[in-house]
Amino acid sequence: MAVNDRGNIRRLFAALLTSTAACVAAAYPLPVSAQDSPLAPAVADGAKMLLRANELTYNQDSQRVTAVGGVQIYYNRYRMVAQRVEYDQKSGRVMATGNIELIEPGGTRVYADAMDVTDNFGQGFVNSLRVETTDNTRLVAESAEQLPDDKMVLNNGVYTACLPCAQRPDKAPLWQVKAQRVIRDGKAHTIRLEHAQFELFGMPIGYVPFVTVPDETVERKSGFIFPRATVTDKLGVGLTVPYYHVFSPSMDATISPTYYTKQGLLLQGEVRNRFENGDHTFRFAYIDQKDPGAFVKGTSDERADQRAMVASKARFEINPRWAFGWNVMAQTDNNFSKTYKLTDVAGTPFTNDIYLTGVGQRNYFDLHNYYFDIQDTDARRTAEKQQAIVYPSLDYLYYAPESVAGGELKVTSNFTNLSRRLDDFYTEGTSTRFRGLEGSYSRFSSEAEWKRTFTTDEGLLLTPILAARGDVLRHTGDAAPGFNGVTYAGGFEGDSASTRYMLTAGLEARYPILIEGAGSSHIIEPMAQIFARPDEQLAGRLPNEDAQSFVFDATSLFDRDKFSGFDRIEGGTRANVGIRYNGSFDNGIGVRGIFGQSYRIAGLNSFATADLVNVGAQSGLESDVSDFVAMAAIDLPQGYSFQGQGRFDEKSFELRRADASISYSLPRVSGSLIYTNIQAQPDYGLNTDSQYLKSAANFRINENWSLGTSATWDLNNDRVIRRGIGVTYADECTIFTVGYTDKPASTDANDWTVTARLSFRTLGDINIGGDTTR
Repeated sequence: MAVNDRGNIRRLFAALLTSTAACVAAAYPLPVSAQDSPLAPAVADGAKMLLRANELTYNQDSQRVTAVGGVQIYYNRYRMVAQRVEYDQKSGRVMATGNIELIEPGGTRVYADAMDVTDNFGQGFVNSLRVETTDNTRLVAESAEQLPDDKMVLNNGVYTACLPCAQRPDKAPLWQVKAQRVIRDGKAHTIRLEHAQFELFGMPIGYVPFVTVPDETVERKSGFIFPRATVTDKLGVGLTVPYYHVFSPSMDATISPTYYTKQGLLLQGEVRNRFENGDHTFRFAYIDQKDPGAFVKGTSDERADQRAMVASKARFEINPRWAFGWNVMAQTDNNFSKTYKLTDVAGTPFTNDIYLTGVGQRNYFDLHNYYFDIQDTDARRTAEKQQAIVYPSLDYLYYAPESVAGGELKVTSNFTNLSRRLDDFYTEGTSTRFRGLEGSYSRFSSEAEWKRTFTTDEGLLLTPILAARGDVLRHTGDAAPGFNGVTYAGGFEGDSASTRYMLTAGLEARYPILIEGAGSSHIIEPMAQIFARPDEQLAGRLPNEDAQSFVFDATSLFDRDKFSGFDRIEGGTRANVGIRYNGSFDNGIGVRGIFGQSYRIAGLNSFATADLVNVGAQSGLESDVSDFVAMAAIDLPQGYSFQGQGRFDEKSFELRRADASISYSLPRVSGSLIYTNIQAQPDYGLNTDSQYLKSAANFRINENWSLGTSATWDLNNDRVIRRGIGVTYADECTIFTVGYTDKPASTDANDWTVTARLSFRTLGDINIGGDTTR
């Protein structure tokens, strides 16, 4: 009897597991990997079965095995309890009744009042079925019936991923899906929901006569996915109905037609391929605008009728160290992707990039080719033609694997080759800046740096630094660039080839002092540097493409070369002096700060020479004695953090630049406030004082509701640059957000945008306002 019972009980478990898999899979619209399916549970070799019951009988005449009273069955990590289990050998049926509970190895629990199945689980019936998974999803059905041809039918099923209310368990969950019938077809591997109704807060909000989704054995299946809606100023209301199609195990596609009430049908799609060593995505979009006049007259949006875009993005891992890829896009006009917020190509600018990278333990190789799509409303594409086309930019960094003369040796190299179709010149206030020259420009730079730190018996840290650099350059362009009647007076080298070098000998001294007191510790570190160098060669007489952005503050005080790129080199003998502080207290407070100044000792001041973009002008370094720079920050255990830094005039101590921020994270309120104050730098293109204030805050109203706000103000011009507000509801099964953004000072064709997202755990998202992944 025991042998026969073991085989029958196995069939019983298979039947129950089949029912469980069908029920759970019917509730999920997203496919589950076939290897995770409980339809084919892994049976351990030699698994033992344990059957316990108050009474176990075998009727030889009727050929029935019956277990009654507190029946417990343990088999291969599965557990089941019932009041009565009966097996009829003649009819081949297994019947279980009375508070049936099945616990799977993964933790899923299945409850039923009664079950009647054949021993080959080809047919059967389960009454009052309830499924609870470990991720808190629930499915209830009045009954479930196993039919021939591997089909199962669930009658009057209800599915939700929301937990029941603790105070009122009978209350309807936040959302649930009801279906009169759920049919699982094991041969077709589909689940069909008939007369499905979606309820929110107990109220029906959607109904479909039927919908068919893949079952848990299918990784991917073609079909329609959740629609989404958009609301924008110039496009109107848009509805997107995406369709997903599987071509092969390694290739699929999504077609996303969108109908806009003002502009007509936008067809957008992407095709994805996966390979053994990488992946590729091809995107496309097309629209024939039915009302271009809705856009501002004379813009690229208003002039375009038929608009199209194609894009390709790929990355391939050649081996664990090397990778090759690209991200490129082409469109019929320069603002199509931005206006319609096309997936992954709506950025301003969009950077076309073809690259090859390699990373070793002590070296790094980075090769990029760039083309910048400036997405704006200018139909002539002037700004885009003023951008450099880079082919290529190569960076190589190498650290010697062994010490050299007891110190570290680093070699940094860069090769840049670019061209530009139009001069990028402009006048701001009294300053004319020549940001980019029409023509071509090539430069190769390489620098070797050696340094070693010595520690004296008194704790003084001395670091000698030696560096040698060489550059080879070739460029075309006018010998005397001019714009708006202003001719560059820096002695620019016209169409020519040039070479230059820089040798540096430096010494850095640091003396950290540790002070420990009652409940606190402090590190005070006086620091001084001196770098002896010849004058910068050809200063201001060569193109400046990558060293145009320059800010002198506490973070750059101790940099050997304070320029931001390779096109300018800091020359002359200079000393940097300052003090650093770091303190920590037992109550959780942390304090840190820097204060210092820089001095030109001898030679030409690179920050006071002519430059095509006036880099260094009024930066605080143009005089022999620099402005003071300072930074201070404090972190409080209550969740507050304060940081501020500034540059102060070296004679009057008048504030020249300030950046301050406050961030806070409290139980109900979190956010940040950032203030920037930049005094006028007419020679650098900033003719007036600038003050900006940016805020972001999130208020937690209660356990589920929160309010978020953000805004950026131009305080000098008394205007808002960007503003937004959003409301969010979140619980264990649902996330709902709605937001409004407005960018009055931007060049976006749409003045405002409304976005919303309704996310149902395990089911998917409904979006209003476009793809949230952008």
